[in-house]
Amino acid sequence: MVCISHATGAGGEEVGRVVAERLGFLYVDEDIVARAAARGKIDPADVADEERRKSLAVRLLDAMAHGGGEAWAIGGSAPLVAGEELDSDDVRALIRETIEQTAARGNVVIVAHAASHALPRGPETLRVLVTASPDTRARRLGGVKGMEEKQAARAVKDADAGRRDYLKRFYEVDDELPTHYDVVVNTDVLSPEQTADLVSRAAGSA
Repeated sequence: MVCISHATGAGGEEVGRVVAERLGFLYVDEDIVARAAARGKIDPADVADEERRKSLAVRLLDAMAHGGGEAWAIGGSAPLVAGEELDSDDVRALIRETIEQTAARGNVVIVAHAASHALPRGPETLRVLVTASPDTRARRLGGVKGMEEKQAARAVKDADAGRRDYLKRFYEVDDELPTHYDVVVNTDVLSPEQTADLVSRAAGSA
């Protein structure tokens, strides 16, 4: 299994997709889980309750494994109705649970802001951090989102603050360190393909 944590604008999602394709692994990221939760037939109570959330995470993974990232119709619960949308903390809890449920399956590339912190250390999991300088990330984000320079820089700063808060609240990580990971890649110069090549080679030798 490959867990790719990433800073916003560093290209972690693209790297993860290429790695999954090269290794023939299932690709799972936060957006896939969040969209599945939003578009699938899911009762918000299932997400709020820890035990029911574990069962839901298994169903999500089963659906994605059999139908890929477009398998949204999970079934088995009442559909969401107006006023019952999942809040961000609920979705984050579901993402964390889904990450944990992949541990026993293997052959998965998980791309999430804190994927590497959700599982215990061991030889079966390669932990990767994909990062880049704030200026590079802001420039990329601005290009993708059509933001002005100052707006993109603010978005990166806010995303970094949210990431720090998430690591602290969910994993009690006060300071993110390079030693939390097996591989740290700076994409200021390296392309997503070059980064994916490094990660794929590391996963193959792990």
